[in-house]
Amino acid sequence: MADEMTGDTPQAPKDIPAHPPTGSPAPSSTGTVFNIMRFSVHDGPGIRTTVFLKGCPMHCAWCHNPESFDGSPELMLRPERCIACGDCMALCPHGAVSQRDGAYVTDPDLCARCGTCADACAAGAREIVGREMTIEEVMREVERDSTFFMESGGGVTFSGGEPLLQHRFLLMLLQACAERNLHVAVDTSGYASPDVLYRVAELTDLFLYDLKTVNDDVHRRFTGISGALVRGNLQRLASWGKRVIIRMPIIPGINDADRDVEAAGRFVASLGNVVGINLLPYHGIGAEKYARLGMPYTLPGVQPPSGSHMTMIAENLLRFHPAVSIGG
Repeated sequence: MADEMTGDTPQAPKDIPAHPPTGSPAPSSTGTVFNIMRFSVHDGPGIRTTVFLKGCPMHCAWCHNPESFDGSPELMLRPERCIACGDCMALCPHGAVSQRDGAYVTDPDLCARCGTCADACAAGAREIVGREMTIEEVMREVERDSTFFMESGGGVTFSGGEPLLQHRFLLMLLQACAERNLHVAVDTSGYASPDVLYRVAELTDLFLYDLKTVNDDVHRRFTGISGALVRGNLQRLASWGKRVIIRMPIIPGINDADRDVEAAGRFVASLGNVVGINLLPYHGIGAEKYARLGMPYTLPGVQPPSGSHMTMIAENLLRFHPAVSIGG
């Protein structure tokens, strides 16, 4: 199903307009960012700066960044750091903080996520995760490491959350990177309209594409949504000739059985544009974040897969693709 290519520019298949439709959403010069990680070596080639955009349509049960789910800034608590000074309660303009059994608790229905309590907390027990940033602010951070990009063959990676959820902001960031001749990778679950994906693909050098499972029942159960659009968009990227590295989280008891791995391998082998498969073993490092955000963690009993099990999965996938690695 490959289309003719002109250089690195994707040619739109019949179901995708060659140009954005009339009345398409205007670009956005601001977006919500929850982290910018410098000197990253796991988010694409070379040394990179990874920009994490907030908000995600999936709520994967194993996600180690639950602060990325909500697209708005939110309050994260570290009660073990609280020194019981009471400043948070005294200064909260919305009366959301109260004292209960010697602890300071926040009513989520009253909290406006304004950050007043976090600013007042000298002990670091309160933090607002996520802030609105302009294109200029993000690019100023990115350009601090441009020398390292050139020397290492690195660049910028936009991750999340799901960066395509903030596609208006993302498109402006991608254009700003193109104007600076920066290599760009987009780390995505692929859950977006094909039209949005096409516009992003025109400005993206490499996709780091999360493929959790090709079993739709499992996908629905553990991410909250169907994986049909995810698989369809991966096929679209193949038809446009875009470079893709598949990222497969390996979650024991969920997607690590031989039949699951082989089904994913067959699907990847059918694409033709995948330059590598990164296997990402489950870890529970982010579990405590759920408690800090007042969210339940639904996989408390799952243990990380053993090294031997990961090696076996990698060897199984090598039957379908020649470049398989553990980690990435």
